[in-house]
Amino acid sequence: MSWLWLWDALGWADLLDISIMAFLIYRAIMIMRGTRALQSVFGLVALMVLYVVSGRLGLLSIHTVLDRFFVYIVLAVVILFQQDIRRGLARAGGRLFPRLSTGTDLTLVEEVVKASFALASRRMGALVVIEREASLDDWVEPASPLEARISQELLLAIFHPTSPLHDGAVVVQKGRIAAAQVFLPLTQSKEVSRMLGTRHRAAIGLTEETDALVVIVSEERGTVSIVMEGRLVPCRDANELRSRLQEILQPRHKLHKPAPTPAAGA
Repeated sequence: MSWLWLWDALGWADLLDISIMAFLIYRAIMIMRGTRALQSVFGLVALMVLYVVSGRLGLLSIHTVLDRFFVYIVLAVVILFQQDIRRGLARAGGRLFPRLSTGTDLTLVEEVVKASFALASRRMGALVVIEREASLDDWVEPASPLEARISQELLLAIFHPTSPLHDGAVVVQKGRIAAAQVFLPLTQSKEVSRMLGTRHRAAIGLTEETDALVVIVSEERGTVSIVMEGRLVPCRDANELRSRLQEILQPRHKLHKPAPTPAAGA
């Protein structure tokens, strides 16, 4: 009964305000989940609780130090967690503003699939990055520009051990190979297995910061995997890789076209 006055005092605008704020907080936690930023948020909350308690109990030295600390907290958060903030904004932007393109050319998917398993059978490592909503220009600009039509033969030539372009990744933008010898940021996550090499850590690192899709061919194991949003998923064969790429890159209406209706009397 004591809470009825609060319900009566709330208007529709207050309820809308609370609902939107709760949703934003929830989305922020989901975006930061699995990053060091989330652990830091919990640490800041603990410091705020200590600040309030020290003020109530008259612990002047602790209260004064924390009071000075909170003056610069916004600047400190921006400096220390700029990568996590950039990653979160990129993910949020990709979800709020979905892709407007008509989809990725099926030829691109087929060429990547054929090249990946051809490279895997020859134990030649490869990294193929496919740009989605978030721009990869920051990594493409310092690399070797190509601007070439994607094909199995070209990918095999680029990642051949004797090729001067085989180090690093190939980045695909707008259905074409934009650049080779692209060096990606390595993941700093402690949850990544130490058994994974530099190629896998680079793919995970890029997908932690952007919404890009990465196809990895392991030189040591001769396996093919895809990485998206920091998660590595092995693909057993070409059909599995093809279906996963189509599911991620192609609009549903492109994948499930209704069968044509047979003409009357046919």
